[in-house]
Amino acid sequence: MLPKGSLEKATFALFEDADLRIHRSSSVGYKATIDDPRIGEVRILRPQEIGGYVADGLFDIGITGRDWIEETSADVVSLTELRYSKVTAKPVRIVVAAPADSPYQSVADLPAGVKVSTEYPELTRRYFAEHNVDADIALSYGATEAKVPDIVDVVVDITETGNAIRAAGLRIIDTMLTSYTELIANPASFADPEKAKAMAQIQTLLLGVLDARGKVLVKLNVAAKDLGAVIEQLPSAKAPTVNELFGGKGYAVETVVAKQQINILIPALRDAGASDIVEMPIAKIVP
Repeated sequence: MLPKGSLEKATFALFEDADLRIHRSSSVGYKATIDDPRIGEVRILRPQEIGGYVADGLFDIGITGRDWIEETSADVVSLTELRYSKVTAKPVRIVVAAPADSPYQSVADLPAGVKVSTEYPELTRRYFAEHNVDADIALSYGATEAKVPDIVDVVVDITETGNAIRAAGLRIIDTMLTSYTELIANPASFADPEKAKAMAQIQTLLLGVLDARGKVLVKLNVAAKDLGAVIEQLPSAKAPTVNELFGGKGYAVETVVAKQQINILIPALRDAGASDIVEMPIAKIVP
C-alpha cells in the first residue's frame, strides 16, 4: 500500500528511482501495478488508513508515517524508516501550539478543560492523559492552526519546518511525536520466510536510492608524487579506491562525496595535482 496525498509524488519518485516503476490507469487511480514478480498488487490510499489495513492482513506491506501508526494503534512490524518527505526529508513533528502571546510554556501549564483541535484525537488524548491535563479534544478536518484563539485554546498539529505554525501567530510549546515515513509489514506476513525475503529485497532497493541521494561519484587521475596531497582533500568517512594506472603513470582514484561539497572539492583536488576529474551521478548505494 502506498500513500495518497502529500507524500504521493515523493513516494512515486522513490519507487521510480528504485526501478520499481508504478503503473496506473490515471493520475487519480487507486489501483496500480509494478512490473516486479515480488509485488502482486498495489493500492494507493490515504496514509491514515494504511497502518490499519496492513495490521488486518489485507496487505503485506505499506508505507505510512509513524504519526498514523501511533494514532491508529496499528499492530505492524516496522521494517525501516524511509527518510524522505514532501519538503525537506527531515522528520515531521506532532506539536502542541498555543498563541504566541499566551503564558503557556509547556503542556503542563495548560488549564483543566483546555480546548484542543487536532487531526490526531487518539494520540492527543493519550498524550494529555499522560501529562494529567483534562482536555476537551475536538477532531479537526483541516486548517487546524486557524482555529486559535477564536474556537479553541491550543492545537495539536503536524509540522515539518514550523513555518505554518509561526505564520498563524502560534508558538510550539511541546513536541508529542517525531515521525518519519516507514515501511511497515503485517506481522503474519513478516513471519513467512518467503515474504520476509521479498520485503528485505524491496527494502534494499528503496534504501539504496535514499542513501545515494545528495551524493556523487568523483573519479580522477593523479601522479604518484601528488597522491598523498589529493587523498588529504577527500572526505574521510570512507577510504577512497586507489588503483595504479597502466604503465605506472600514476593512480586512478574514486570516492563518493556529498553533492553539496563538490563546488569546493573539485578546485581543491585540481590544486592538489589531480587531473581528469569526473563527477558522476549515483542511482543507488547498497552496502
